[in-house]
Amino acid sequence: MAAGLRFDGRVVLVTGAGGGLGRAYALAFAERGASVVVNDLGGDFKGYGKSSSAADKVVNEIRAKGGKAVPNYDSVEDGEKLVKSALEAFGRIDIVINNAGILRDRSFVRISDEDWDIIHRIHLRGSFLVTRAAWNHMKNQKFGRIIMTSSAAGIYGNFGQANYSAAKLGLLGLSNTIAIEGRKYNIHCNTIAPTAGSRLTQTVMPQDLIDAFKPEYVAPLVLWLCHESCMENGSLFEVGAGWIGKLRWERSLGAIVRGKDEPMTPEAVRDKWEKVCDFDNASKPRSIQESISVLNDALSQIESQGSISMNSTSSGSVVSSSLDTTNIVGRELTTKVYTYTHLEPILYALGVGMSTKDPDHLKFLFEGSEEFCCLPSFGVIPAQTSMFDGIPSLPGLNIDLAKMLHGEQYLELYKPLPTSGQLTSVSTIADILDKGSGAVLLIDVNTYCGKDLVCYNQFSLFFVGAGGFGGKRTSEKAKVTVNPPKRLPDAVLSDVTTTDQAALYRLSGDWNPLHVDPSFAALGGFQKPILHGLCTFGFAARNVLKQFANNDVTRFKAIKVRFAKPVIPGQTLQTEMWKEGDRIHFQTKVKETGDIAIAGGYVDITSAIDKPFAREPLKTAGLQSDLVFEEIGRRVKEIGNELVKKVNAIFQWDITKDGKTAMQWTIDLKNGSGAVYQGPARSSADTTFTLSDQDFMDVVQQKTNPQKVKPLCHGCTHLLGKLLFTLVQFWIMTVCIPKH
Repeated sequence: MAAGLRFDGRVVLVTGAGGGLGRAYALAFAERGASVVVNDLGGDFKGYGKSSSAADKVVNEIRAKGGKAVPNYDSVEDGEKLVKSALEAFGRIDIVINNAGILRDRSFVRISDEDWDIIHRIHLRGSFLVTRAAWNHMKNQKFGRIIMTSSAAGIYGNFGQANYSAAKLGLLGLSNTIAIEGRKYNIHCNTIAPTAGSRLTQTVMPQDLIDAFKPEYVAPLVLWLCHESCMENGSLFEVGAGWIGKLRWERSLGAIVRGKDEPMTPEAVRDKWEKVCDFDNASKPRSIQESISVLNDALSQIESQGSISMNSTSSGSVVSSSLDTTNIVGRELTTKVYTYTHLEPILYALGVGMSTKDPDHLKFLFEGSEEFCCLPSFGVIPAQTSMFDGIPSLPGLNIDLAKMLHGEQYLELYKPLPTSGQLTSVSTIADILDKGSGAVLLIDVNTYCGKDLVCYNQFSLFFVGAGGFGGKRTSEKAKVTVNPPKRLPDAVLSDVTTTDQAALYRLSGDWNPLHVDPSFAALGGFQKPILHGLCTFGFAARNVLKQFANNDVTRFKAIKVRFAKPVIPGQTLQTEMWKEGDRIHFQTKVKETGDIAIAGGYVDITSAIDKPFAREPLKTAGLQSDLVFEEIGRRVKEIGNELVKKVNAIFQWDITKDGKTAMQWTIDLKNGSGAVYQGPARSSADTTFTLSDQDFMDVVQQKTNPQKVKPLCHGCTHLLGKLLFTLVQFWIMTVCIPKH
């Protein structure tokens, strides 16, 4: 059985605690270890009079049972004094229960200014003043729980209570905003609408109902909402007689009542009135953003298609009842060039949890490593950039990026990724599926280095509320997930993510504030910012690479995953793996919760004796000059120190093919023991040479006199001479044309 809820060390302020609900709250909190400030002005239910006896009586009850309590006799309009009582007696304030209230019931036409003002001063302004006085203390200690007391009269209205109803519904609005602003400080605010016997109901509720609707039947909800383990925030509950119900707004799907460039008329409103008031398949907006989004959707529909009724079965969506996908499938979206240096692969490796603490990780983290290379899963980064401009408007389909979920991911590599250079990604809509509650877009992205296809990605994107257009539910083009074998895993590796994991990973290019801004995450319904799904994907991919391919990137062929549950930075990722031939099945769990974050995953690898990339280490295929630079690299490794002493220069080579730069190489004979690597110089080059692949080979094979290709300037001749003087001793001679 779970442990009982305790409030030891917590300080609670209950307003109007001299009787009824307030007394029940005070006693219940004290019984469970809290220190309680019992506030009550001591007046009657209309707000007349003043006495200390009500508060004193409750304090004495608490103390008689061994609890801690102090009285306070101030009006809630003196909010600072109430909070000061808590600070002076107990040194802090953790929980505020805004319970105090009075009644001045009158029919609407008989309400005086005084009747209206005093109700708002006590209920609405009083709750505001007490909460404001406690706010900074809660903010500084990163904890606070606040309860606002509304009423069924405020929710539904009630004859003779216009003043009371208005104040009580005002408290709900106050509470909702406080919940949003306090979330990042761990300050939660909820609203209750209780039905219970009290001073406010004794004149309108018969005794048998007063007995049935005991305050003790409300207090347990208040205690739960105020406990540190309760994450409920910004919610409204009706409660009474042992029953609790949560309320939320409901809205009809509505209708668009004007066409593009047409006036909006009352006749059009009349003609669409039945649709406006139709609550079948009603939406349930949870935030002002969701509320406003439907207006943006409607405006987009009006501008693009004219007058279209809102007939989706989902929240705030606008789609046509049927959709011609022939004009969508196969449509090319964007072509994006991704230019990068060694910095980006290293930053990505750090973002997916690699560390210099593990010697096996050094080749992914240090550009000077002889085996420096990219993690295979880095292939999602250039592909993802091709979609950062957003999915364009698709005729007949409502695409709202705010309602997009990344459902699945597939990555296939055709050769290891270059550690620097330029990659061009072309994205295309492979298919569109109708899942009812939403639409799935399959986006294929082919990524090229020059003319060579390096990798292929398929993004499966789910758009909430865009379904219901009568399309197919499955596609033969989709790369499907595969469930793991029904046996214990062959290997399990665990990684503890850091609290800054998402902040680090987003530096690889996914800047969605969902992963770092608590306020933005809250708008999406998350208690905290969540980790990127592709970050968890990267953790899993590198674990499979290490466990079953000895970190040999040339053996990594493909990976497929389905994103099942979010991960909070700081949680532990547990990758469970099963080997079935050359396919490694895996799933990733959140260790703390047992939730499966990645489901149906697999990685296809090749055997160590059959590596498709073994003869093409990190280069673009088809360039003869690559073999020469590889040989130079081997010779530099053998006698690098001697070369650095003699040459002391950095040379960058731009090798062209068909008039375009196809590959860059750098010979660094200035730093450390020297290095030869693919890509532009990592520090300033002393000179840069440009030469076609064929001319380069003609020079190397001594078919062409390098001076006849193009005269060299004096400075370049001097530097190149130093290089040639040393390299010629080692089997190979290279000469290039300078780039000015």
